[in-house]
Amino acid sequence: MTVMTTRQGLAPRLNALNKIVELGPGRLDEKLLTEAGNLLLRAGDRLKLSSEHTVVALAGGTGSGKSSLFNAVSGLELSPTGVRRPTTARTHACVWGLEGAGPLLDWLQIQWRHRFARASALDKGESQLHGLILLDLPDHDSIRALTDNEADRLIGLADLVVWVLDPQKYADASTHRRYVTELAGHDAVTVFALNQADKLTTEELAELVIDLNDLLRREGVEHPTVVPTSAVTGRGIDSLKSVVAGSVSRRRAAIQKLEADLDRFEQRLTVSMPVGEAPSSVDEARRLGLTDALCDAVGVPAVGEALENVYATRSKRWTGWPYPRWISKLRPDPLKSLRLDDLGDEIRGITTGSVSAQSAEVNNAVQALADGLSAGMTPVWRSAVNHAARSRSAQLPQALTEELAEVAPELDRVPGWWRLLKIWQYVLVAAFALGLVWLAAGLFLGGSLPSGLELFADTAALPWVGLMMASVLGLGALSAVASKNFVELGASRERERLEREMRRRVAAVSESMVVEPVERELARHHAFYTALKGLSG
Repeated sequence: MTVMTTRQGLAPRLNALNKIVELGPGRLDEKLLTEAGNLLLRAGDRLKLSSEHTVVALAGGTGSGKSSLFNAVSGLELSPTGVRRPTTARTHACVWGLEGAGPLLDWLQIQWRHRFARASALDKGESQLHGLILLDLPDHDSIRALTDNEADRLIGLADLVVWVLDPQKYADASTHRRYVTELAGHDAVTVFALNQADKLTTEELAELVIDLNDLLRREGVEHPTVVPTSAVTGRGIDSLKSVVAGSVSRRRAAIQKLEADLDRFEQRLTVSMPVGEAPSSVDEARRLGLTDALCDAVGVPAVGEALENVYATRSKRWTGWPYPRWISKLRPDPLKSLRLDDLGDEIRGITTGSVSAQSAEVNNAVQALADGLSAGMTPVWRSAVNHAARSRSAQLPQALTEELAEVAPELDRVPGWWRLLKIWQYVLVAAFALGLVWLAAGLFLGGSLPSGLELFADTAALPWVGLMMASVLGLGALSAVASKNFVELGASRERERLEREMRRRVAAVSESMVVEPVERELARHHAFYTALKGLSG
């Protein structure tokens, strides 16, 4: 068996069709998907079989003279012709050059008793038909055809179809509606034999040929090949043989038929699923937008702000000037007035799961991402992207909550410099208290102080003691102001650290549960339409 040299040009298109069949389930209409699968199987089977043989099918309705034409072309009485009710029940095949044709005839399901081979003695002058497998199909409009689809099956499998039309029914609706309108793009592998030309005058035949050509062009056959024939007189038989011989000798009919079938399927697929504009992946801006929206849904900014406030408030207990703090205890608790205690409890609640993502806001964020990505897609792909984005939406809020529970801030952690500053503040408090004792002793006890404490009774030192006490107060206040600035800076850094870590974890969850499923669907969409472009060759 000789391998077809033109298959390499067809291979990329068949690979593209195979990709469409692979990606089509759930996206492509079931009828189109089935058609694509059948076309792929048919192409694979035909290309494996003999490339030296061309399958030509004579198709037509009851009474068109199809079997008589088959006998006239073959030169033998092979197919029975009816008298009262002319009809063909089973397909007959005549083979010019039987060697290598067996597997192809088996694939066509031609029964052994209906296979005929031209003997070499009868082939003189017909060498141009060597490799022809001529089929006489059952009548497509017979009563038997209502329950037997053999004619339709073989019309689809044949490399070239010769439609046999009779002058009275050449415009028959059943033929044109069911078959001819499906032949757009099949001009190279379709021939129309206007049979029984002997029943017409020359003028009538010419008029019918013109009318048939016009009719075929209106139905999408741009360059119809019409051959007037007569099985009775032999008129046009040689012309028909010549047309068939040209196709047989080129060994191109099988390839042309598959290419035409691919063209027709591509047109139907493009109408059903026009190319839509869509990205092939989720861009960085949309990833950040999703992360921002999910952070808002979880409450990351609120938690960060609460942490900053609690951090700053707790620091006052360690770094603030003690005297104002002691005095403030006589006034209402600012923590309660600011409800910062509640915020602290809310932050602690992260570890117990009391702070959770808001499902409605999470769903809105996911939906916004899907809508933005699928805006230019066809409805079926838009629905697929939405489904992919929401495929794990039910688990997403809980996953976010559990992930953020691992980064709960350490509210009881005390920085070392807070402890050192507290010691410093209490040293100043002790110095101020010592100054008060000194002043009291010098002013009120005077000479009554015991021996060794005369220094405290020296009134000349009392102004310096007062200056020292004022300095201590000033130094304490200055330390409190400075520590407040450092605390605010530290609180801001702690907030940034917490929010950064929470954002990182939110982004990781959104990547695995939303972005990755969506990107798989976008990749599938991109691959599908890349294959559709490849189908055009």
